Amino acid sequence: MDIDELIELVKLHGKSIYGFCYKLTGNKEDTEDLYQETFLKAVELRLKMDASRNPKAYVISIAILLHKNHRRKLAWRQRIAPTAELDEAANQSGSLASEATPEDAVLSLELRAMIQDAAHRLDDKMKLPLYMYYTADMTVEEIASALRIPPGTVKSRLHKARKTMRKVLEVDSP
Repeated sequence: MDIDELIELVKLHGKSIYGFCYKLTGNKEDTEDLYQETFLKAVELRLKMDASRNPKAYVISIAILLHKNHRRKLAWRQRIAPTAELDEAANQSGSLASEATPEDAVLSLELRAMIQDAAHRLDDKMKLPLYMYYTADMTVEEIASALRIPPGTVKSRLHKARKTMRKVLEVDSP
C-alpha cells in the first residue's frame, strides 16, 4: 500500500477509527495520542498492508496492540511509583448545551455514564469486539480478521458482552 492509498484510508475510515480509539482510552488527550501513534505505525507498516484485504481492520488491530502496550507500560510504572487517578467528571461538563431541557441532559449523561461504566467492566475479550462493532462500524468478519479469531467467536463474544452489559445495567438502574 502506498502513501496515497493510506491517505485515502484515513479519509474513509478516520472518524470511525478515532471513535474506536476514544472508546479504548476514554479521554480526548489519550485518544489523540493513540490515533496519531496508530497512523504513524501504519505508515511504517504500509508495505505490509494489502488494500484488498481490509486495511481498516489492520489499522484497528494496530490501535489495539498499541493500546495494550501502553496499558502494560502504565501498569508497570504504577507498580514502581503509584500515582493518583485523575477525576474525569470535569471533562464531561461541557456536553450539556445541546440538549432540549436540563432534565433530558442529566438523564442522557447518566445513561451514557452507566453504559460506559458497564462496558468498562467487561474484560478485553468482550470489550474489544463490542467497541469495534459499535464505534468503528466494523462487520463481524472485519473484527475476526483484525483480532485473528473465527467469526463465530466474535459473534459469541458480542452476544456475551451484550448479555453481561444488560445484567449490569438492570442491577444499576433504579
